[in-house]
Formats: sequence, structure tokens, C-alpha cells
Amino acid sequence: MTDPAPTGVPGAELLAPQVDLPLSEQEAAYVAAARSANTRRGYASDWREFSGWCARHGHEALPAAPEALSGYITELAGAGAKVGTISRRLSSIRFVHVMRDLPDPTDARRVTAVWEGIRRTHGAPPVQARPLMPPDLDDVVDACPTTRSYATRPGEDDLAGLRDRALLLVGFFSALRRSELAALTVADIADHPRGLVLSISRSKTNPYGTEPELVVLPHAHRAARCPVTALRTWLDAAGITEGPVLRKVTRGNRVTDRPLHPESVNEIVQRAVARADIGPGPWSAHSLRAGHVTYAHQRGASDRAIAHQTRHRSLATVGAYIRIDNAWEDNSAALLAGL
Repeated sequence: MTDPAPTGVPGAELLAPQVDLPLSEQEAAYVAAARSANTRRGYASDWREFSGWCARHGHEALPAAPEALSGYITELAGAGAKVGTISRRLSSIRFVHVMRDLPDPTDARRVTAVWEGIRRTHGAPPVQARPLMPPDLDDVVDACPTTRSYATRPGEDDLAGLRDRALLLVGFFSALRRSELAALTVADIADHPRGLVLSISRSKTNPYGTEPELVVLPHAHRAARCPVTALRTWLDAAGITEGPVLRKVTRGNRVTDRPLHPESVNEIVQRAVARADIGPGPWSAHSLRAGHVTYAHQRGASDRAIAHQTRHRSLATVGAYIRIDNAWEDNSAALLAGL
């Protein structure tokens, strides 16, 4: 059998199916497109880590024996790895075996028994990003600089600051995921009498782009907190008329052609929160999405209305964002506290 051509990701040859005849360049491209770049990088990284562990302990990584896999996850758990991390490693190992038409080692009884014990012993709720919403959001936006001053020449717009204000307000009102914010282009934005409409061609819930998902960005009553105003101010100041919306800005205050990486969106939110010094997190780009859900619920929006904007398929998922707020509603302990 012959492996298909690598896709540019280290270890990518293991993430494509093993076939009798080599894949054409176009076939290999489609195989690569079947998983997002982040997923492929994650699988490749997990596989390198597992295969390295096998080499150090005298095991074959491919195909992996049940005793190798159970020993591996036992060592991970003993070293303090989170259940979510171990689960992702198992998924990566399973994927590589499936791509080679090999039996799935994660289905072995020995592995499933050890894995069940690890989950019961070490399972814990995932650490969730703290919702970023008014009034904290107002302080974070205000802390973003809008102008740069110089001793020997006139001041100018602080482009990074204007971009950050747009990112924060658009991220909060749109409830977009960080990958969607990073991928947003000028062509995805349409004017509407009540604001803007964002067309999301692909997303976590729409990976094949069968039908674009529409997200509204309304005018806000306060211009200083209006996502439409902040976005247009950024685009005008940066001279962006096409291509990526949220871009890298150099230290010399120049806008590049390069879009932000999703991880950069995360870092921008964290830096903006740090500037405002609003307290401990954990904070991340997801704080904007969580903030939208929580704040909308507090202001009377139904779960269905929230899911319409966030594009959650399950109302239970929406409820997970707001369970802390819900815990205080119609609660006997809260009523007794008023005695």
C-alpha cells in the first residue's frame, strides 16, 4: 500500500487513509479539507506524543496493543492530565488507526475499563471562561486606546486599539466563535436598515457550508457601545475595503494584509481585559460569546431567541451557559436570605 501525499502538517501522512494506489494531488487536498487545520494539527500532535511514549516504553504505536494504550492513559492520569485531554488523545489514536484500516484499540475491554475508572476518579467539570458583559465589557472597551501621541509629529489613530474595540463589541453582540471572527471578510457583511447582517459560510455546526448562517449585528443606542459604529470606524481607519476584516497591526501602527489567527483573537481579549483590570477570569475570546448568552438571559431573552443568534442546535447547551444565573431564580435559599 502507498500513503497519500502529506498535507503540510507534521505527521499528516498518518491522518490520511492508507490506500492501494497513491492519491492524486486533488484527492489529497480533499482528504485534508475533511478536517479543519486545527483538528489536523491536534491529531498530529497527539499522535507524536503517543508514538514517542510507545518508543520509550518498548511498545508498537501502530497498531497499538490494548496494554500499551491502557498503560499510556494510566500514566497520563497519574501525571495530572485532565479527563478532557485524555479523551482527545484517545480520539486521535482512534482516528489514526481508522485511517489505516486497523482495529480501534480504544474499543478493547481493557482500555474501556481503565478509561471508565479514570473518568469516575478524575472527572471534573471543565473550566469555563468567565462571561464578559456590561458593565465589565464597558470598562474593557474604554481601556482600548483610540489615538497615538508622538513627541515630534502629530498624533494618529491607534489602529490596534480601534481593531480591539471592534473585535470586542462585534464579538459580544454577534456571539461569534473566535474562529468565525478571525475568518470574517468584508464580503460577509451586508447592510441592513437595523444594522448589519453577517453571513457565516462555515462553522462548527455547519462544517460543509450547505447553507450560510446569518448573524445580525444591530445598531446600539449608545454610539460608544455600538458594534456597527466600532466596526465601520475600524474599517475606515484601516482603509479596508475587501478581504479579512480583523487583521494584524504592526508595532509601527500599520495594518497588514494578514488576518488574525483564532489564537490571536484569544490573546487580544485577554490583553484587553488585563488593561481594564476588572478581576480574575479565566478570560478568553469565548468570554464574549458566554457574555452574550448570560446578559441576554438576564435581560429577558428566551433560550430559543438566544440560540437563534448563537446558532446552538441544542437549547440545553444554551442553558449550560446560564446555569449559575438560573440557580438564583425562584430559589428557596435566596428567599430565606431576606428574612
